[in-house]
Amino acid sequence: MRPRYLIVDGHSAIFGWPEMAKLHARRSSLARDVLVKKLRAYQDYTGVRVVVVFDGTGSTPTDLSEPHGIQIFYSRAGQPADAIIERLAGKYGEKFDLVVATSDRLEQETASACGANCISIENLRALLEEALPD
Repeated sequence: MRPRYLIVDGHSAIFGWPEMAKLHARRSSLARDVLVKKLRAYQDYTGVRVVVVFDGTGSTPTDLSEPHGIQIFYSRAGQPADAIIERLAGKYGEKFDLVVATSDRLEQETASACGANCISIENLRALLEEALPD
């Protein structure tokens, strides 16, 4: 059995999730923290490894991860998160059971061509709510 991974387009998730979009309007870091907390809980509960990618502002891409935690990537300034997600899908789509969550149609098509399965942000919400009932 191949390891399972979920790659999430972070800002697509935030803006596609009304509660988080409201938080983002107040303070973007708060919305990111809430999303990361939900994804970490999902990973802990299901064993599916989670990677979340955000658009960044720095001069180099950043990878923030902790042992046994989810992986968090920030793209460099001027590079969309899509580029990192597509690179990950291209590199790992055939090696792992890979699911990409995004609302970006072009990104879904590219990830699918690389062997990944794709879900919408609405389906991601349903997946998390099913796995993590309140």
